[in-house]
Amino acid sequence: MNKPGRTGPARILDAYKYSLKGLRAAWRHEEAFRQESMLALIMLPVAIWLGTNASQRSILIITVVLVVIVELINSAIEAVVDRISTSHHPLSGQAKDIGSAAVMLSLLLCASCWTMIAVERFL
Repeated sequence: MNKPGRTGPARILDAYKYSLKGLRAAWRHEEAFRQESMLALIMLPVAIWLGTNASQRSILIITVVLVVIVELINSAIEAVVDRISTSHHPLSGQAKDIGSAAVMLSLLLCASCWTMIAVERFL
């Protein structure tokens, strides 16, 4: 069953507005998102310099952007859990811990790709 609402270009415009609203909320309320975004602004130009070909540059850029994406998802999970209840519940803690683990894995992936490409370039 289709959801009621706007369709076509109007729906796309609405989705764009909601996405910007989400980015503003993450920037305003999530310290980790601000830190990772600022680091991404530094790392993205470095990725262009560090990578020696399009494949390497793509890997460097994708892994940095992936960290920011996973942080947004983690922040959304935390917001929903906190909205339901701020009292401690094992499943709430589990959901938050799993989101945190996803961020950690994306950071490790990013660090390992950057390290391998840097080693290949300089050694």
